[in-house]
Amino acid sequence: MKAPEVLIRPATPADAAACLAIYRPYIEDTAITFEADVPSVAEFAARIERCLATYPWLVCVVDGQVAGYAYAAPYNERAAYQWAALCSIYLHDAFHGKGIARPLYAALFDLLRVQGFRSLFALITLPNDPSVRLHERLGFLPFTVFEHIGYKLGAWQRVGWWRLDLADFPADPPLPLPFPELDSADVGLILAAAIIKTEVALGRR
Repeated sequence: MKAPEVLIRPATPADAAACLAIYRPYIEDTAITFEADVPSVAEFAARIERCLATYPWLVCVVDGQVAGYAYAAPYNERAAYQWAALCSIYLHDAFHGKGIARPLYAALFDLLRVQGFRSLFALITLPNDPSVRLHERLGFLPFTVFEHIGYKLGAWQRVGWWRLDLADFPADPPLPLPFPELDSADVGLILAAAIIKTEVALGRR
């Protein structure tokens, strides 16, 4: 029997419908995202395109199905913040607990590190023990919780912030490289390693 195919690659706007299908339940049924209205496929495609101009947006594809995606975004638009980024990950319901989140997320972090980003932040609506475990296993440290910071699904929500330092903090640091300017060989090596780890997690090696 042929082994199922696992692929981790940069997203394209053509992945918008598949990624949005994953994201929709998080908007409609949870406070994991504070977004309230489901965007159109065209709007979501534009988000992917805007993201990829600077940051990685990765998809994990299992047997031709987008099983999850992870991406980075600006921490803040002010110039002094440009060495910091936010990160997010979303999985299809069928792939929760399958072990694909860690290699997918770790590949995102490795790419950001090669780009020259220095610190990474994750916002987690609480309680969310699986997300907290995922981030802390990948090295994130909690540093604050905002109480009653958002209102969704008929309740005031609390959000925790977690931080991961990707590199040191030298004087006069070079600006991070835009994602499209990374060496394709470096990107390929990082994604290939993540694919192997995902295959192992899924029991396919």
